[in-house]
Amino acid sequence: MIVFRKGAAGAPAQILLVERSAQLRFAGGATVFPGGKVDAADHALVAQGAGWASGLDADDAAARVAAVRETLEETGLLVGLAPARPDATALDASGAQQARAILAQAGSMAPVLAHFGWQLDPAALVPWARWWPRGKPGRVFDTRFYLADLGSGMVDLAVDRTENCHLFWASAAEALAAAARGDLRVIFPTRRNLERLALFDDFATASQHAAAHPVVPIVPQTVMRDGEPWLAIPDGHGYPVLGEPLAEAHRA
Repeated sequence: MIVFRKGAAGAPAQILLVERSAQLRFAGGATVFPGGKVDAADHALVAQGAGWASGLDADDAAARVAAVRETLEETGLLVGLAPARPDATALDASGAQQARAILAQAGSMAPVLAHFGWQLDPAALVPWARWWPRGKPGRVFDTRFYLADLGSGMVDLAVDRTENCHLFWASAAEALAAAARGDLRVIFPTRRNLERLALFDDFATASQHAAAHPVVPIVPQTVMRDGEPWLAIPDGHGYPVLGEPLAEAHRA
């Protein structure tokens, strides 16, 4: 989930980032966007036939559930939700705190939505990209990225302290500068997405750009350039930088 909030007057929007715990097998110690694996309960929620999922591909809908769930679990932030009934609990900081506690106990979004009278709001999640890198045998990742807007975004968040050890807000350009200094470690897909996000000052223009670039799977490939192996992605998907030397690329 790529969550935007408004920057200070005249400054670019900030994006929510988390630093993964160093001991994790995949991308340990790396700075990434909140998110995680789609699980069976996410698919089950879609299969219930909820009206919000109408018109969405089942895998896309389940990925949206997972993005909302993982963002709440990892950061305590409610995004991509809307009231489903008149007596629904307010989507505010208090509701988020209670929802996070129920999610921690239940392990899935269905009890959270039922308890508070909420539903997924697909229109609040803008499809941005789908990355499908081929890693080691048996490790193939299919990752969908969505944009979400928090507006002014003055909320209290707290990292989960299990998969992640730190969270922070920064503009895409600030995050890239920190990575260049060695203050952050970013893996190849995160770097390419930050470079793309840095083209835009706010959620609206990033969303317009996303709408102009239909989401198709992006499969990084190793190619030779001037006798040197590079990790690269195809052109035409909105990315201003298409690769980097393989020796410099962090893949996990």
